[in-house]
Amino acid sequence: MVGSVETRKSYVYSNGVSIQKNQNICNLEEKLDELRTILNKADGDPIRIVGVGAGAWGSVFAALMQDSYGQFRDKVQIRIWRRAGRAVDRATAEHLFEVINSREDVLRRLIRRCAYLKYVEARLGDRTLYADEILKDGFCLNMIETPLCPLKVVTNLQEAVWDADIVVNGLPSTETKEVFEEISKYWKERITVPIIISLAKGIEAKVEPVPHLITPTQMIKCATGVPIENILYLGGPNIASEIYNKEYANARICGSEKWRKPLAKFLRQPHFIVWDNSDLVTHEVMGGLKNVYAIGAGMVAALTKESATSKSVYFAHCTSEMIFITHLLAEEPEKLAGPLLADTYVTLLKGRNAWYGQMIAKGELSRDMGDSISGKGMIQGVSAVGAFYELLSQSSLNMLHPEEKKHVAPVELCPILKMLYRILITGEQSPQAILEALRDETLNDPRERIEIAQSHVFYRPSLLGQP
Repeated sequence: MVGSVETRKSYVYSNGVSIQKNQNICNLEEKLDELRTILNKADGDPIRIVGVGAGAWGSVFAALMQDSYGQFRDKVQIRIWRRAGRAVDRATAEHLFEVINSREDVLRRLIRRCAYLKYVEARLGDRTLYADEILKDGFCLNMIETPLCPLKVVTNLQEAVWDADIVVNGLPSTETKEVFEEISKYWKERITVPIIISLAKGIEAKVEPVPHLITPTQMIKCATGVPIENILYLGGPNIASEIYNKEYANARICGSEKWRKPLAKFLRQPHFIVWDNSDLVTHEVMGGLKNVYAIGAGMVAALTKESATSKSVYFAHCTSEMIFITHLLAEEPEKLAGPLLADTYVTLLKGRNAWYGQMIAKGELSRDMGDSISGKGMIQGVSAVGAFYELLSQSSLNMLHPEEKKHVAPVELCPILKMLYRILITGEQSPQAILEALRDETLNDPRERIEIAQSHVFYRPSLLGQP
C-alpha cells in the first residue's frame, strides 16, 4: 500500500512538472505570435532578431532570447554578429578548457557536437581558437566562467543585418556610431523600418553649438536615419552572468509606446522582469552616469581593504553628486530615483567598472593600458568620466556657488567627479587621491548639495538636446 501511494505521488509530481512545462511553452509561443502580428509577419516569414556586438551583456541578451524562443524556428531566427579574427590567447584557452571539464552538461554538449577536440588541441597549443567560433559553442570571451547556449554567429555585418526586423545594439558607445554608419549602407533599399534596442550605457559630450550629451540611441538615429520612435533603450541593475544563471532581475525598456509595451511583454521572463517607460534619453544618460562613480567605488574598496564605513561615506557623497547632476539634466528627476539608485547599487557592488577601479588602485592595471581590457571588454566608465567632466566644466553653465558666493562651473560642486578625472584622464593624481577627496575636512555635507539640486533652478534642458 505504501508503495502504491509513493508511486501515485511520483506520478502526480512528474505529471505536474510536465503540465507546467507545456504551459510555459504555450505562453512563450503566444507572446511570439503577438509580436509577429504587430510586425505584420506572414506565415512562413520568421521574425529576424540580430544582436550586434558580442560583449558580456550583448551575448547574454541574445542567449536569453535563444533559450526562450529558439525552439520556434519557423517563427523566429536569432543570431549575433561579432567581428571575425580575434584570437583567444593561450592562457584564456587553457582556462576555458578547465571550465568545460568542470561542467558535465557542457562537456557532454561539446562531445555531442563534435567540438570538444578543438578545445583539447587549443589547450595543447596545437591550434588557435577564435572569439567568433567559441561564441558558436556558447562561450563569450568576456565571460568564459558562464557557459551560454550555442548561438548562431555571423561575422559578415551585411549578412547579419540587411533583413533584420529587430537589431539589438550590444556595442560599447565608443563603437556604436562607426558600426551603425556601416549598417546604414545596407538599409538603403529597405522598405520596412527596423526596430533597434540599444543596451549601450556610455555617452559623449559636445560643446558646440551649446554643451550637450549624445547618447547611443541618438548616435544610431543620426547614423541610420531610423526614426527615434523605432529606437529604444533597455537598461537596469543587471550583472550579465547572474541574469543568465537565472538570478532574479528587472530592467526597463524605454522609448515610444508603440514598441516599448509589446517588446517589454516579449522580453519578460519569470526571472527577468521588463518594465516600460517613456523617458528614453534620461534613463540612457543615467545608465552612463553610474559607471563613473562605480570606478571610484572600486578604488575606495581596494584602498580601504573593503571598509564598510569608508564605502558608505563614498556612497553618500557619490549619490549626492549623481542627484545634483540628475537635476541639471532632468525636469522630473524624482522619477529616476528608483532605477538610478538600483543600477548604481549593483554596479558599485559587482560591475566591471568597480572591478576596474579596484585593479587601478591595486596597481594591477594602469590608465596607460587603455579602457578595453582583455577578459572584461570596454570599461565604459572611463570615457563617461571624461564626457561628464567636459560637459559640466563649460562656463556657459556657470551657477552661483552657495558658500563662496561666486559663479562657478557645475563640476566645481562635484569633487569626486573632478578627482576621478584627474586620476583617470589626465593622470595628475594617483588613485590614493580619491581617499583624500573623501577625507577633506572642508567637504560639504552631501545634504547641502541635494538641497541645492532640489531647488530646481539649475535644470538645463539643452544638456540633453531638449528645446
